[in-house]
Amino acid sequence: MGNIRTSFVKRISKELIETHIGKFSTDFDDNKRLVAEYSTVSTKHLRNKIAGYVTRLMRQRENQY
Repeated sequence: MGNIRTSFVKRISKELIETHIGKFSTDFDDNKRLVAEYSTVSTKHLRNKIAGYVTRLMRQRENQY
């Protein structure tokens, strides 16, 4: 089974990708830094969850085209 993410993590991740087009990549460490910069996430745990989901979405988009 895969990871289950909350709708909050999914919503924030999709909003960040849409508002900052071209900034995020398939690299988790870069995405982690960008999430901390562009959002008001208060905890490291939540930041990492959002960065991981952003990375997953970017990999899916990359394989789609």
